[in-house]
Amino acid sequence: MTFKLGIIGTGWIATEFVEAAHGTGKYQLTAVYSRTITRALSFAEDYDDVELFDNLDEFMTSDLDVVYIASPNSFHYQHAKAAILAGKNVIVEKPAFSNPKEFEEIHELSVAHNAYIFEGARNIHERAFTTISDFLSTKLVVGADLTYAKYSSRMPALMAGELPNKWNAAMSGGILADLGCYLLYSAIGLFGKPRSVRYDAQMVPGGVDVSGIGVLEYGDFNVAIKTAGNLTSYLPSEIYTTDGTLILDGISAIQHAKFITHDGEKIELKIKPEKNHLAEEAADFAEIMTGASTDPELFERYESWLQLAHKVCCTSYDMRKHAGIHFPADD
Repeated sequence: MTFKLGIIGTGWIATEFVEAAHGTGKYQLTAVYSRTITRALSFAEDYDDVELFDNLDEFMTSDLDVVYIASPNSFHYQHAKAAILAGKNVIVEKPAFSNPKEFEEIHELSVAHNAYIFEGARNIHERAFTTISDFLSTKLVVGADLTYAKYSSRMPALMAGELPNKWNAAMSGGILADLGCYLLYSAIGLFGKPRSVRYDAQMVPGGVDVSGIGVLEYGDFNVAIKTAGNLTSYLPSEIYTTDGTLILDGISAIQHAKFITHDGEKIELKIKPEKNHLAEEAADFAEIMTGASTDPELFERYESWLQLAHKVCCTSYDMRKHAGIHFPADD
């Protein structure tokens, strides 16, 4: 089965997803919505037979199986709601929603309308994540330091006095809601929901965090997360066990993972990343939409993703509250 794919938002991540989706052979781009037809046309110029829309209601009534949403964060909720009410399945780029209330309402709506809802947190769908999770299943974890900091292309605009969506509380922005989402997915996907959290943030005039250091407390151990958009870090991430240390070259798009025992033995984990880092999530989503209605194991996997997404959303919200970061969407 080939799913008719519609796109909301025409940034680089949407282009990456369309290429990944087409690469699976399970999707065909058939519609693009943007605030202007010019932008929609520019996005779709390399594809055939794509309808272009600058009217959201008309876009939603078009013949689509699934809508990929890559609009600014604060619009995810209303766009997902409109798509589900129109009978579409939904893939929402991370962070899917601004707060737990939005997440829970959209989840309930998807159940009522027999629609699937996916969050585009690509790192947990990468086969590297499964390899790492399986390796750690035989270890006793005693702590972790997870880092993802990359200089943002929107920093020059911020420094020039502008207010890009990425750094605007009104758009549910900030670095925790961006790169920090990958860190939380990794931590919670591997270790579960923490008992308590802290987050110390460096704030910008838009009312959000440009960098931050968080602590996830698990009782027997803590996980430190470090994220930033005003600098680039080349530090690895490390997971500590009673047997040694697992060293990762990244949190998403992982290419190398090495375990060093306390006596110095080095064990290389077999990692083979995809060229397009969204390919594995696109394939996973297609598999669910194809078979979860009749295959209990597939549906259980889908439910596990939703539960994880909810835990990440709740944890991020609690960390924002600790740092004093408030989104208008929270009201």
